[in-house]
Amino acid sequence: MANENINQKVLLTEEGLNKLNSELRELIDEKRPAIIKAIQEAREQGDLSENADYAAAKNEQGEIEKRIQEIKDILANYELISEVNVNTSNEKVKVGSKVKLLDLSDNEEITYEIVGEVEADPDNNKISNQSPLAQAILGKTVKTTVEVRNIDDPYKVKILKIQN
Repeated sequence: MANENINQKVLLTEEGLNKLNSELRELIDEKRPAIIKAIQEAREQGDLSENADYAAAKNEQGEIEKRIQEIKDILANYELISEVNVNTSNEKVKVGSKVKLLDLSDNEEITYEIVGEVEADPDNNKISNQSPLAQAILGKTVKTTVEVRNIDDPYKVKILKIQN
């Protein structure tokens, strides 16, 4: 995580929290020991200055350690989306909402879930609460039409359904 967001909570769904915890366990319990073993085996091959297996294993170890630290940083500073939304109305779009939209430029309907930026996965219709689309619809109600701005080609969407 970037240091400029050090005091800002990372928003996670319960599913996202579980995925991060699972990934952390896998990295610590499986991948870290496996890469340490690979490094030891590469060392046994002799001259490390010309040993591609050793260099590759050390590089992979660095990536694993970096990801472990990233996850630990997130887990030390997160807030569950369900906790964020406890006292808010079901009528408005909020982080954690599933929102069915009508894109007025092509009359296509699509449903998105608004999640924190750590969990954003546009291929699976999970968009970051920081995205231009989410920023345009957050706090809005069903039947509201909004313009999505701060992009090269602004467009309008109509909120058809909100599921919280």
